[in-house]
Amino acid sequence: MAAILGKKIGMTSIYDENREAVPCTVIQAGPCFVSQVKTVVKDGYEAYQLSIGERKEAKVSKPLRGHYAKAGVVPGYKVVEFEKDLMDAELEEGGSVSVEMFREGETVDVRGVSKGKGFAGVVKRHNFGGGSRTHGQSDRLRAPGSVGGASDPSRTFKGTKMAGRMGGKTVRVKGLKIMKVIPESNLLVVKGAVPGVKNSYVQIVSSKK
Repeated sequence: MAAILGKKIGMTSIYDENREAVPCTVIQAGPCFVSQVKTVVKDGYEAYQLSIGERKEAKVSKPLRGHYAKAGVVPGYKVVEFEKDLMDAELEEGGSVSVEMFREGETVDVRGVSKGKGFAGVVKRHNFGGGSRTHGQSDRLRAPGSVGGASDPSRTFKGTKMAGRMGGKTVRVKGLKIMKVIPESNLLVVKGAVPGVKNSYVQIVSSKK
């Protein structure tokens, strides 16, 4: 088991052993630094706090500067806690985590914030089929249709799929195969797409399946 933070670089394609092009995502995974080790005695649970990137000096408060100084690491731009059970190795404050924890052929789960699409209709947001294209239906092509009875129940039920803001939510994609591990460049190439825009941070965790 292994877990790390990374930055989505972009997508590419590589050829597998069958000489077929496989769409892949390139992630710059690490190096991450252990900024804190949570314990049951002190914090009530066990976890590792990992940080990646470097925060601007103007964005670092005095308490935060002291927090990182205690661990002996630079203030990270992105900070995430991972359960201790997700790590096979014992980590210490001030230590580092690199992409070498992963092996080619393993499967990982990637979590990130999906792209924000803004306000979207039901056809784009929920894959509705839209209204009829004939019989005089001139303005019903992308309409949601009925959203509730007029006389009974005389209201729209909570949770009804309607138009609204789309994207910008935390999404986890499971079972992505690691195609390549490039330790000298801290790069991880995984099969398929991962959530988020370019240069957004993602969490990479070994799949439990």
